Amino acid sequence: MLREELEEHLRAMITGPMLPFPGSGETATRHLQLMNVAREDISLARLAEAHWDATAILAEAGKTIIADVLYGVWASERPGRAMVLKQDGNDFLLTGTKSFCSGAGIVDRALIIVGSPEQRLIDMDLRANHRAVCFDNSDWKTSAFSETNTSSVHFQDARISADELVGEPHWYLKRPGFWHGACGPAACWAGGAVGLLDYALLQSREDPHTLAHLGAMHASVWALYSILEKAGHEIDATASNAELALVRALTVRHLVEQGCTDVLRRVSRAYGPHPLAMDRHIARRYQELDLYLRQSHAERDLGSV
Repeated sequence: MLREELEEHLRAMITGPMLPFPGSGETATRHLQLMNVAREDISLARLAEAHWDATAILAEAGKTIIADVLYGVWASERPGRAMVLKQDGNDFLLTGTKSFCSGAGIVDRALIIVGSPEQRLIDMDLRANHRAVCFDNSDWKTSAFSETNTSSVHFQDARISADELVGEPHWYLKRPGFWHGACGPAACWAGGAVGLLDYALLQSREDPHTLAHLGAMHASVWALYSILEKAGHEIDATASNAELALVRALTVRHLVEQGCTDVLRRVSRAYGPHPLAMDRHIARRYQELDLYLRQSHAERDLGSV
């Protein structure tokens, strides 16, 4: 869908019922709903998941969630390029550059990780700070996720009030909810793979090799549903255990990445270059899922399990 359609659909979604928060007793339902959004459209899911992650973070911190406001989460940080927050009277000034900011120019507010002088999470009103914020998407070369306007965002003395600080220093990464929330993108990856299976089930090729790939894709998708359902129930049963949450999240992300990678590989082997070159929707889904999976840190994460 076009960016205007994407934003319209996204804003309509956030005015509806809020997703269950992780650990609330309905986390498996949360995962299923995220999968269903990505099954419809992966770009839509990428922005919707960030919004619902932000609202869960704010709720965990005891902060007010503003109705009909679209949130983003801009947490990626390059080594040696931490954002700087300095005090200015009763307020603070934010300066620096944040990369991989999805929804730049689309979201109204963003939860932003600041690294200096200590790690803090802030909830910024982007509209109120528009003169101190500059979006630059010139580094984004792929057409995948182009509608999400993933950009580098430059901040120059953006004003932050004390009320916009979320949690204590280092709270963002230490809380169990960080790892519960890390299963959200995995649910979106899984939904992206389900959409590829949907395409495969509509094709007419019935040679033995294609049918074997189709059967294997069906099995992988069944496993994805099962993994995320089980993870949801475990999160609800041990919501306050940060150590278990870390191991579970990294395990889930690895297994989901492997299942999605298997689906990607089999779609191309079963149906050849045609859908990847001549079907705009499938080509986009394939490219976006392949890129989205790289939000997993792969072997670096496995070394932490």
